[in-house]
Amino acid sequence: MTGALDNIKVIDLSRILAGPWASQMLADMGAQVIKVERPGKGDDTRLWGPPFITPAANKTSANAAYFHCANRNKQSIAVDITTTQGQQLLKALILQADVVIENYKVGGLKQYGLDYASLKALNPKLVYCSITGFGQDGPSAHKAGYDAMIQGEGGLMSLTGEPDGAPMKVGVALVDIATGLYSCNAILAALLARYSTNKGHGQYIDISLLDVQLAILANQGMNYLATGENPQRLGNGHPNIVPYQTFATQDGNLILAIGNDQQFEKFCRLAGCAELADSGRFSTNAVRVLNRKQLIPIIAQKLARHTTAWWVNELEQIAVPCGAVNTLAQVVNHPQIKHRKMIKQVPDENGDLIKTVASPINLSQTPLKYKSASPNLGQHTRQLLSQELGYSQSQIDQLFEAGIIS
Repeated sequence: MTGALDNIKVIDLSRILAGPWASQMLADMGAQVIKVERPGKGDDTRLWGPPFITPAANKTSANAAYFHCANRNKQSIAVDITTTQGQQLLKALILQADVVIENYKVGGLKQYGLDYASLKALNPKLVYCSITGFGQDGPSAHKAGYDAMIQGEGGLMSLTGEPDGAPMKVGVALVDIATGLYSCNAILAALLARYSTNKGHGQYIDISLLDVQLAILANQGMNYLATGENPQRLGNGHPNIVPYQTFATQDGNLILAIGNDQQFEKFCRLAGCAELADSGRFSTNAVRVLNRKQLIPIIAQKLARHTTAWWVNELEQIAVPCGAVNTLAQVVNHPQIKHRKMIKQVPDENGDLIKTVASPINLSQTPLKYKSASPNLGQHTRQLLSQELGYSQSQIDQLFEAGIIS
């Protein structure tokens, strides 16, 4: 079967996580993604370890596990874009491309003739996605943006953590990942528009981490707009639903995720506190939210009487949503995760298999492909120059000797 994006070529000038996350999604869907990196250095995340993944056949080409989370199914070409020859080489690749993704500072690529206006003149069909911390305009546009600082500046940290504790960031780079998802969606929309309404022309996409952070505040953002009051940190509690949080059991922790009054009534009967569901203080979600401080200790006392497995088994039988709080070791061995084949193995350049977490996207007619592990720096430089641009081996050797490519 062919991939959904088999005829799409992407030039990926991005580094770290947000841009590579978007381009990996496109690569999984079948697009040819050419990752452009700095000779000798490459993407910073190649060194963001330990842990590192060291190929069995080449002990000198270890890359951080971090790098491998966002760069499978790509080809790597190492080009010095500060040189005229490097710029010409890259423009020749972009002339054939459908998409460019970059996350340089605002205006950073203009000096190399690799900004949207310059490339649009060469390739009008180009979809060009710029990812920055704060957007292309405005008083903060000049600032660099990193996930943790955006979680703070964009309000997420103020919502995360225990009520009496310090603000906390989320345990993964959530803003970068969400920015990658939004970027991929925007690119697909622009490609569709190119074919349907835009008369074969591409367009420019401006994505900002700060904008994404605000957008994904979701119900909490709307809670503020509705009341004008800053939402407070609730630890593992939910601002709009009670009980919807973690509780200690006899041997571990449980997430109880009660979403309606009928589920609450069933839980109370099982827990031996049916009177709570009839109480005027707790009978509806609205009053449970108002009386959270009185209700939660009662439920906590009930849940501490049995093991996590006991509660999960009993609650599932009466259709009350719940789940264990698992470690990653437990997650990857979860029967459902195994059934869904969410852990894949992909070959590196030597044929060694490297484990990767699969995409959650399942397409019936154009399934995603897991063709190759993340590339070594410059792994495909010679191949791409020869096959894509028709360079002779002597021309390629000269560029290598000049340090323009590696």
